[in-house]
Amino acid sequence: MDLKDILSPGALQPALNATSKKHLMQELSQRAADSYGLDARGAFEALLERERLGSTGMGRGVAIPHARIEGLDRVVGVFARLQKPLDYDAVDGEPVDLVFALFAPGEAGADHLRALARISRSLRDASVCAKVRGAEGATAIYAVLTNPVDSKAA
Repeated sequence: MDLKDILSPGALQPALNATSKKHLMQELSQRAADSYGLDARGAFEALLERERLGSTGMGRGVAIPHARIEGLDRVVGVFARLQKPLDYDAVDGEPVDLVFALFAPGEAGADHLRALARISRSLRDASVCAKVRGAEGATAIYAVLTNPVDSKAA
């Protein structure tokens, strides 16, 4: 699964100013609504519900909040680079500054898991994260995220 299939260029926020985890989820949900026609409130509530099961902060400043949305026809994503790192209850206790929110159809079992694995593989790569953190603007971030990770890692 290619991230170009999941993330549209307009679903990227290169300098999001989120003041709390809840505010971050609201912003991600609104961007998903604007980019893919999702119901912003429903997306927000689904992200919060998933987060209550356990933090989606995977460490090293990265979080991958995700939710299933009934009526969605494919897996879609929203990416945000935060202006300043945010306390997120990540597994390593570090604040988060790179967030890839994933929204999947209610019945998208395998596709949802493949997309999560693909995003996780990319954002576990320290060089990818460094490039995203240093990128100038949304176009550059999109290029870094959608370029295939070294084929040996895939």
